[in-house]
Amino acid sequence: MNAPELLQRELAKASYVPEPIALGVNTDAYQPCERERQLTRRVLQVLHECEHPVALITKASLIERDIDILAPMAAKRLAAVAVTLTTLDPAIARTLEPRAAAPARRLRTIRSLTEAGIPVGVSIAPIIPFVTEPEIEQLLEAVRDAGAIHAHYVVLRLPWEVSPLFQQWLEVHFPERAQRVMNRVREMRGGKDYDSAFGTRMRGEGVWADLIRQRFEKAVHRLGLHGKGGRFKQLDCTQFRRPLLVPPLAARQKGGNAGQLDLF
Repeated sequence: MNAPELLQRELAKASYVPEPIALGVNTDAYQPCERERQLTRRVLQVLHECEHPVALITKASLIERDIDILAPMAAKRLAAVAVTLTTLDPAIARTLEPRAAAPARRLRTIRSLTEAGIPVGVSIAPIIPFVTEPEIEQLLEAVRDAGAIHAHYVVLRLPWEVSPLFQQWLEVHFPERAQRVMNRVREMRGGKDYDSAFGTRMRGEGVWADLIRQRFEKAVHRLGLHGKGGRFKQLDCTQFRRPLLVPPLAARQKGGNAGQLDLF
């Protein structure tokens, strides 16, 4: 609950060297509870006040609420957004990502952010063989039309307990192709459900991984989604202003070990 305060404290340290901060990498920064808690919004306010660059990745349309913060930051090359899109099929989306915004709603979010001047990239993820993989080109065309400026992808990853959960989902929703999907996944993972090797875990390896890469790269080039770098390359760290930490009034009145204030 005190994430914004902790962030401000870290940014105020004399030893801190600014570099882009990513929000939403391990889990979405716009979980449903964010509507009430507003932790992500408060974090963005801290970064905005310090002119610190930030990149966000999300599946949620709730990010539109924070356009009033992100747009002026983007105008100074301090903010960029990536929206994750898995499929355009609402039926697949309802079962695969039941709590996330529908595909059409995410496309509207891309358009809204773009119209506000916020650079938007897209993560096509996960690419699931024989389920979402046939949509690669259609997905890229849709995000280009919505205003996205670049795109990347991640092939299905099944670490730890994710693998049995995913296989259960396959058996329920795609029983006729479940084994075929898993065979293809294992072909791209050295015969295993998952390989965590750093260089290949996002893309896989082998013939089928190469075919996906080639299709994706050709479509990205044809649609003009290969330019302007990734989430971080266009962000500017030179404008950073270290925050001034003022101790609480009670601490100042006691004259205790509140710490020395910054002069500037």
